[in-house]
Amino acid sequence: MPIQAVLDTNILVAAGRSNAGASFELLRLFHQGDTRWEWNLSTALLLEYEAVLKREQQRQGRDVAEVDRLLDDVCARASRHPIFYLIRPHLIDPNDDFILELALAAGAHYIVTHNLGDFRDAERFGIRVVSPGEFLKIILSQP
Repeated sequence: MPIQAVLDTNILVAAGRSNAGASFELLRLFHQGDTRWEWNLSTALLLEYEAVLKREQQRQGRDVAEVDRLLDDVCARASRHPIFYLIRPHLIDPNDDFILELALAAGAHYIVTHNLGDFRDAERFGIRVVSPGEFLKIILSQP
């Protein structure tokens, strides 16, 4: 059974900025069809990915069509979940509550983020909050 995870938007931004880090490696593994983990997605998170990544691409003077290709791939292979309930407000940053709601709806084991402190209350729900490097180690330790 694959490890269930929700990736915060900052993971995708970091992967776009550098191909040397754990964030990029997670996206590379996903693109290659790694079956040890499953990426969970909601409409709200997809829309945030799109807005933030396109803004980042424009800021860097790069083609926003790359974002569309990435998100098409994510949509095609990630596990999609509708969100029918709200637990808001619960986290320090109320703009992150929808990520916690997705993790709960998906039965996710992990929220992967660079902003660990923003999600510390997620642990009350049995969801571990880890950095991309920690999550990569967890994945790589799986058979």
